[in-house]
Amino acid sequence: MVEIQKKYKINVKRFGVINFTGFISLYLRECSRFFIVWAQTLLSPLVSSLLFLSVLSLALGDERGEVLGNSFIVFLAPGLIIQSMMLQSFSHSTSSLMISKMQGNIVDILYAPLSALEVSISIILAAVTRSIIIGIVSTSVFFFIVDLKITNLIFIFYSAFFGSFFIGSLGFITGLWATKFDHTATITNFIITPLAFLSGVFYTIDKLPFIFQSISYFNPFFHIINIFRYGFLGVSDGDMFFGIVYLPILSLIAWFVAYILYKNGYKIKT
Repeated sequence: MVEIQKKYKINVKRFGVINFTGFISLYLRECSRFFIVWAQTLLSPLVSSLLFLSVLSLALGDERGEVLGNSFIVFLAPGLIIQSMMLQSFSHSTSSLMISKMQGNIVDILYAPLSALEVSISIILAAVTRSIIIGIVSTSVFFFIVDLKITNLIFIFYSAFFGSFFIGSLGFITGLWATKFDHTATITNFIITPLAFLSGVFYTIDKLPFIFQSISYFNPFFHIINIFRYGFLGVSDGDMFFGIVYLPILSLIAWFVAYILYKNGYKIKT
């Protein structure tokens, strides 16, 4: 390739080790995707969380006792917020690749001077951005209807970032693997949603039999929710140290798998 460029005097623009211009451009393009349809991508998750909160509030009333030293509704609110964030992070990465493959415009990325690292990171970070915006909007609204207090902002951001990055990476992998939208729905309905609902959003894991408690400790959603909830309530439902170490490791592994698959062109064509 270098010899051909010299022979025909082809000028190739050098971007350095990382093409920051292309990386930022792709990231901004991905962000614009969800900003254009903000009612669907940003407002809809908030409405869903509020519906969950309203239904459970009406169903249980004041009969449910305290959970981790807080009312059930206060205990529930952070879990609903972070659960919505995770599901939307997965949805963004998956839909980005699926739509590009189905419409055939994934060639715009393939032909661009962008490495697999730049493409994977930019799409996943856009999913993280969407997730965090949803978290900020949802938290702001919940403050008006639930007696929430921020105990530790660092833990909230830590959980939101690594949780969104990990789930966004899984969405990236799913988007590469899936050849039709039925496949993405299968992963969402039978893996992502069950893991989210069975992770302590609506209960503390000490209510579970011992064997299911042990299984829950390896459910990444549990640690994402536990750390996020700790940032609000100041109390933990599990081993905080394990979760703090566990999430970055899972995020790195999930991203690396996504990176390798894209680099090798795994199922790029539908």
